[in-house]
Amino acid sequence: MGMCLPCLGGAADDVVVTPDPDTRRRQLAEAAEKRQKETTYRGVKNPEAVERKRKKQEEIEKQAMTTSVSGGGGLKWQVG
Repeated sequence: MGMCLPCLGGAADDVVVTPDPDTRRRQLAEAAEKRQKETTYRGVKNPEAVERKRKKQEEIEKQAMTTSVSGGGGLKWQVG
């Protein structure tokens, strides 16, 4: 039994200090964002080009929605 006590004496030096909850929360949020980016662009050689194409497509869709609503260029019903 006396053999175990010297081993436990050095355990106080090996204790890892945990950061405060705010720091820990921030670190976890940063890690989650990094993982999300990695999974989003997995297998994509040029993620910036993909992002530009996506934004351009959104602009085109937005423009199409505004012109169809204001211009009345949609389908027209004919009766008779």
